Amino acid sequence: MAMGLGLLLLVFLLPCYYCAKGVEPANSAKCAFSAVYNFGDSNSDTGGISAVFVPIPPPYGEGFFHKPSGRDCDGRLIIDFIAEKLNLPYLSAYLNSLGTNYRHGANFATGGSTIRRQNETIFQYGISPFSLDMQIVQFDQFKERTKQMYQDNSNSVDKSRIPVPEEFGKALYTFDIGQNDLSVGFRTMNFDQMRAIMPDIVNQLANAVKNIYERGGRSFWIHNTGPIGCLPVNLFYKHNVPPGYFDKYQCVNDQNLMAQEFNKQLKDRVIKLRIELPEAAITYVDVYAAKYGLISNTKNEGFDDPMKICCGYHVNDTHIWCGNLGTANGKDVYGTACEKPSAAISWDGVHYAEAANHWVANRILNGSFTDPPIPITQACYRQ
Repeated sequence: MAMGLGLLLLVFLLPCYYCAKGVEPANSAKCAFSAVYNFGDSNSDTGGISAVFVPIPPPYGEGFFHKPSGRDCDGRLIIDFIAEKLNLPYLSAYLNSLGTNYRHGANFATGGSTIRRQNETIFQYGISPFSLDMQIVQFDQFKERTKQMYQDNSNSVDKSRIPVPEEFGKALYTFDIGQNDLSVGFRTMNFDQMRAIMPDIVNQLANAVKNIYERGGRSFWIHNTGPIGCLPVNLFYKHNVPPGYFDKYQCVNDQNLMAQEFNKQLKDRVIKLRIELPEAAITYVDVYAAKYGLISNTKNEGFDDPMKICCGYHVNDTHIWCGNLGTANGKDVYGTACEKPSAAISWDGVHYAEAANHWVANRILNGSFTDPPIPITQACYRQ
């Protein structure tokens, strides 16, 4: 009897990164994630695009960091709340050469990133040159150079800022990308054309997961795309739209239907990945349901109208973006923040405010909107 109890305790106390081969997560220990590596777009960019192009100006970042932080938000993003939940530091952007520390992970996301490569420049429509395949190339290089530094460099200060090579297999790999593929499609294609390319978009994301798996990654946290039709920017210059164009919350119906189709195909592909990658623990995160749940219930949750934009000047058809200077009615107008960002869902018309990010994070990190329904602290367990 004593030996049986001892074995039970041993299983319970084993570090979770040994558990991705079939142990059930119920009543299990928290995962010993040593780091987080993130891939994505502006929804999770912590400074990448700001480091290589024009820095994001104030009042971005001032609600939490009290200065611009490279984030398209007044404060923290969902990826920041992920780091907090796992008791890890906020992720440094891979492309940021100053003040970076990668000991507990790195962020390869950049604002405007897509899964598929786009034949555009960032100066045309804001599409990042760092598509998902390039982010994976950057990760591969980062992992290899980390190994070389440990082999060639005995400087303890340098080593303290990079991950231990053996810990890449004990990290959590997060993905939050796909929204910009849809936005490009809305601008350049009809819906039939978008449906035709959607399997390729989903497969390219799956290939990125496979790449990391082949290099030792075992724990994956994959966000679907949010209700893109509910971004207030969709209301700009819209006059005399046909009946049924908007739903009852002023979201563009057809755009949300395309997002739902993308999410369905992504979830189906994740299910297949679990078979193809037998030692991987892959969590599918329904960010769409969480965000739409907030948008459809704002008053009860203490938020303002979801179509109200906190930062910027948006009156009639005059639009001065957050942090920019423009002219309205012959006067200079600066795109300032609203008086109460803590009640805002939309920060700048495209990106969510910190309070909304926090609300969503609270509901996805505990497993309420995930498949399998486990908290992120147990995302290393394979179901």
